[in-house]
Amino acid sequence: MNRFLEKEFGLSIIKTEKLNGYDNANYLVSTQQNNYIYKTYKYSEGLYDILKAENETLLFLQDVFKTKVPKPIPFKNNSYVKTLNVDNKTEISRMLSFLPGVFFGDTKHTKKLFQSFGLFLAELDTKLKTLKNYTIQARQWEWDLQYFDLNKKYICDIDNAKNRNIVKYFFNEFEEIIRPVIPELRKQIIHNDANEWNVLVQEEEISGIIDFGDLAHSFLINELAIAITYACYDKENPIEWAVIIVESYHKKLPLEEKEIRILYYLIAARLCTSVCNSAHAKKTNPDNIYASVSEKNAWDMLYQWLTINPIHAENKFRKAIDLPELNTTNIDSIVARRHKHISHTLSLSYNKPINMVKSAFQFMYDASGNTFLDAYNNIPHVGHSHPKVVAAGQKQIAKLNTNTRYLYNELADYAEKLLRYFPPHLNKVFFVNSGSAASDLAMRMAHKHTGLKHTMVMESGYHGNTQTSIDISDYKFNNSKGEGQKNHIIKTPLPNTYNGKYTGRDAGKFYSKDAIEQIKNSTPPISVFISEPIVGCAGQVPLAKDYLKYVYPVIRAQGGICISDEVQTGFGRLGHHFWGFEAHDVKPDMVILGKPIANGHPMGAVVCTEEIAASFEKGVEFFSSFGGNPVSCAVASAVLDVIEEEKLQENARIVGDFYMSLLKSLMINHPCIGDVRGSGLFIGFEIVKANTKIPDTELANYIKNELRNKHILVSTDGPHNNVIKTKPPLCFSKENAERVVAELKQIIKNY
Repeated sequence: MNRFLEKEFGLSIIKTEKLNGYDNANYLVSTQQNNYIYKTYKYSEGLYDILKAENETLLFLQDVFKTKVPKPIPFKNNSYVKTLNVDNKTEISRMLSFLPGVFFGDTKHTKKLFQSFGLFLAELDTKLKTLKNYTIQARQWEWDLQYFDLNKKYICDIDNAKNRNIVKYFFNEFEEIIRPVIPELRKQIIHNDANEWNVLVQEEEISGIIDFGDLAHSFLINELAIAITYACYDKENPIEWAVIIVESYHKKLPLEEKEIRILYYLIAARLCTSVCNSAHAKKTNPDNIYASVSEKNAWDMLYQWLTINPIHAENKFRKAIDLPELNTTNIDSIVARRHKHISHTLSLSYNKPINMVKSAFQFMYDASGNTFLDAYNNIPHVGHSHPKVVAAGQKQIAKLNTNTRYLYNELADYAEKLLRYFPPHLNKVFFVNSGSAASDLAMRMAHKHTGLKHTMVMESGYHGNTQTSIDISDYKFNNSKGEGQKNHIIKTPLPNTYNGKYTGRDAGKFYSKDAIEQIKNSTPPISVFISEPIVGCAGQVPLAKDYLKYVYPVIRAQGGICISDEVQTGFGRLGHHFWGFEAHDVKPDMVILGKPIANGHPMGAVVCTEEIAASFEKGVEFFSSFGGNPVSCAVASAVLDVIEEEKLQENARIVGDFYMSLLKSLMINHPCIGDVRGSGLFIGFEIVKANTKIPDTELANYIKNELRNKHILVSTDGPHNNVIKTKPPLCFSKENAERVVAELKQIIKNY
């Protein structure tokens, strides 16, 4: 090769050194006077044209950027690109001048350097604005953000399911936010790859930029988005660093409001492009280390990007270019508008209500630009706005949505899929619109099957908002504003081992004896016993060990059936078990499902035995207009898929155990925490007067609201509203748990 280069370029070469390259071979060529970069590529007609266009661009820039961009060096025939036959293969080759300097990725980052970076890019784009090149303009490929969708085919190459879904989420955001404004965006030729290994630095100033191989005729704002991505993806506060680049770029080349509005999403798109191509490169060329050199930083920033409210990012960018912040409507006026037509009986959380506008996985975003860590909402079971769930609903509602009087595969498909998670005897399912509707239907079915009406319910239990559900919910009927206990309702004491009548290892046996006595004394016999495995509204109280094992047989012996309400505890939330009844080693006759079954899409279900279903069929026809519709079934099916793909039950177990251990460690030195209980990501901790079991409602309320002020969502429950409940989406992480407990510790310390 040296002899060829010396002949073609009239050089006296001291040495050549092979450098890293993404999909081509690069060589540093050293002579006594200068250094050069010799580049070779596998031949294709399209690439040949692109390389010619790249050289034309570099020559075009020489008058302004003579020492700041590479200069093409002509072969002896005065061409700048040459084809060669090497080992019976055609290659393309070219020579460029070598630029001195330290790579941006190897130098200390300062405000001055970032200001220089923004200004340099603006000057470059100002010059490129006048360049016309139809080869570049015709180019369509994955690394041009206007063709972001071309990367979708690589998503399947990402090994980790959770990572795949993060990427899919941002693809959805691109479609919703960026796609509609594409026709309005300024376009020109841009460098399109100002990453940390293409930008050169000397004395806190940008001294040059290399590798014009990604040239694109694309959105002008993409230049900035790409530069910010690589300059900031290893920063703890990337927005603050990004603002410096935006501000200095704008001073030279003014940005438009519409461009600032989408910058957050374009940065996310570039990160997704990077990780998609890294994943594909690892599959197709695992030996190419260069192809995945930025992968870890890209993933880290992509996850960090989720923690940043897009409104916050936009407001920061707007301020950098002297635009007013987005208007935030006064909370008081929002509350007043709500109450104009919505009853006050629909209460609001927290002393300062939150105006939510968006959400993603375990994060929620308010209208003021704040990001809230959701450690509370158990309905978005697999995460807020989960892309697989969203896609399932969108696809199905665009195809068919009808009722169960017609045949469609989605109903039977989901029924079969759901029932695989249950013991064989629970083999019939009825779909409704909510957990409340499921409770109502379950009571109707139970009474029809047994021919009895009396119902045993759990103290502090809650089963829904229909009249029948309220009648069986002590949490509601025993409220000071409630209707009181109906004659056919038998309430049994909550087997609470923390501050109940019995404690210790045998508490379940003693509590069950009291319940069994109630059962035997009931005239007429009891039709149905219903309880949650962990009683949520009681303050996340797990039923005492073996309690159900003693009670269930006695209920059945006198003709009744047993119902497990899994509306809050089901679908892997408890970590160690998929259903709460499994933790008690019992098999109910009927199970009620709701809330997380479809990640917030209105759906519920009653799962029962064939015998109970047969009894119910002898009565009047059951029909639910929306129960079991194809859209609900498709969404619910996607939820099960995500639980399996992302191993969310296992995550609930691992993170939940870790979370509990942190809370229990905190309890040792903070006697206001009387008890920590629950399973998986269904946790409650009881706030009491120090060193007593006396409920401290005031402190619990203070903790809840102070966590809210620190942008963490939890709530309170229990008869005295002194139990902090935390039941986050199952994608919750150990880092999330650490944050909650660290803030909790500080709040208690400052109280």
